[in-house]
Amino acid sequence: MAGGAAEQRRLAGVVEGWLGRPVLVVGDAMLDDWRFAESDRLCREAPAPVLTLRRRISAAGGAANTAVNVAALGGRAVLVAPVGADVAGDELHDCLDRAGVWDRTVNQPGRPTPVKRRMLAGNQILLREDSGDPDDALDDDGVVRLLTALDCATEELRAAGGAAPTLVVCDYGLGALSAPVRAWLVAHRPRYATVALDAHDLADWRGLAPTVVTPSFAEATRLLARAAGARPAPGVELHLDHRGDAPADGPSELTVGVSPGRAAAQQSPDAPGPTDPVAGPTGGAGPGLGATGEPTAGEGRVAMTGDGLTVTGTGVTVNATAGEGVDRAVLAGSRLAELRAHTGADVVAVTLDTDGAVVGGADGEPRRSHSTPVPASHAVGAGDAYLAAMTLALAADAPLPTAAQLAQLAATITVSDTGTCVCRREDLLAVLGAPVVEAGHRALVDAEELAAIVAEHRRAGRAIVFTNGCFDVLHRGHVRYLEQARALGDLLVVAVNSDGSVGRLKGADRPVNPVEDRVALLAALACVDHVVVFEEDSPAGLIETVRPDVYVKGGDYPPEMVPEAPLVRRLGGQVRTLGYVPDRSTSAIIDRIRAHGQEAQGDSPLTSKPS
Repeated sequence: MAGGAAEQRRLAGVVEGWLGRPVLVVGDAMLDDWRFAESDRLCREAPAPVLTLRRRISAAGGAANTAVNVAALGGRAVLVAPVGADVAGDELHDCLDRAGVWDRTVNQPGRPTPVKRRMLAGNQILLREDSGDPDDALDDDGVVRLLTALDCATEELRAAGGAAPTLVVCDYGLGALSAPVRAWLVAHRPRYATVALDAHDLADWRGLAPTVVTPSFAEATRLLARAAGARPAPGVELHLDHRGDAPADGPSELTVGVSPGRAAAQQSPDAPGPTDPVAGPTGGAGPGLGATGEPTAGEGRVAMTGDGLTVTGTGVTVNATAGEGVDRAVLAGSRLAELRAHTGADVVAVTLDTDGAVVGGADGEPRRSHSTPVPASHAVGAGDAYLAAMTLALAADAPLPTAAQLAQLAATITVSDTGTCVCRREDLLAVLGAPVVEAGHRALVDAEELAAIVAEHRRAGRAIVFTNGCFDVLHRGHVRYLEQARALGDLLVVAVNSDGSVGRLKGADRPVNPVEDRVALLAALACVDHVVVFEEDSPAGLIETVRPDVYVKGGDYPPEMVPEAPLVRRLGGQVRTLGYVPDRSTSAIIDRIRAHGQEAQGDSPLTSKPS
């Protein structure tokens, strides 16, 4: 136990050591749009669920989420990426601002911001719609402006930190990192102390000499298959020619498993015999890895061939029987040296989604880490958390085993709920049993404290719910209303009118209870996270500070009638109205108390008239 505690303290020391580390992230930024719906019936036109939208969350995705994770883990993150001049781009800017990322993105009119829209019911993803054309590369002016932003951001970080910054390259095939941009980064490699590369097509980055690359199993397979050449080994069907008739599919998350007809085909006397799953053409990695595939931009769709034995994707045909009985981690570990040679990287970390990762460095010793299987909707962006933690640890000169351990831990602790994964420094330290120096949870805060608290939760990707009112006499209607409001997000902030504000709004005889009593009762409710008092008649100033994801008001009128609705929507939030419990209003309660008081006074012998 003592040894375990010492190890945790050592890991926590690395996390503390990377605090404020300057990191420049460049690549394909996108917006993750999560729409949470309810469904209790099928439509009449088809066997499809009828959905009622209940909540929507926007989050940074791709390179933008890597930058958000760097900032959340305690680094100083700067993002350089093309972003469209559209609504999705505006929302992405807001996500970066809330996370504390230095936004140095380049506006690209006419080029839409890539968006992944997911519709869920009961935390089950029902469909995903992707927008943004992967073939829509930057024009010449866009390339020039992106390179200018890269140069300026590099100098900005160097000036702020006094040392060479760290570079993270996120190339997901969406056109941000065209050939001129790649050439610039290769030529300016000496300006960066540590370089991390996450690319769908690693072959495009020859010459970068990254410190670390983090390919998925499919990306590593693709690189090795191409490097091996087009001459197939016995028993392994392979071709590297891109099909010209296949439409571009763009980046996808399609998982390719063993073909449905494999078992039957194996029983056939005509089925191919067993092959060496490790041996590939000319001794290279066998493409018969039989696992996952992510087609890159401009390459063919993943498709099943007619014999039911092979799958074709990204220009490579793979014999599905070749991978039978082979542990992907063992297979990846056996090819780490080749991956290092082909990428020029000091460290290669092959990520295996639910199976963890295999990491290797110059010593040639594979290091295995494990993860806990979770629903797919929980793991979106976990790779970004892995990349951010791995990069920060290596930039802080942590030994490779330590960096690998912290990276896997950062990815694992983010997958507890549905949404885009973000790992906070505080959460990582808490798992390591290290004390986190922070103010602690105080329900009653002032506006300045609230701004800092909200910023911290933004960095963790949490949804903020905001409501306001007098709450003069707290009653059952208020409690149910606040419980419903809290259910719409991850944090509920309640703004309370001061005594002067209540008097101006309700009359000279209000409030009945002073603000000290009103906020004390609200702060005692389990559903309320923070309470703040405002002097103005309108909460507009606080709304600008909080920038809530959901703004809630009580009443049976539509959201369009809420005076603050235009402001909330301009800031990227949504407006909801929730009905009160009938006959449970503050005014009705006060009237009943006064009526009872008058009746009691009339029945008193001291005030009754003589008969």
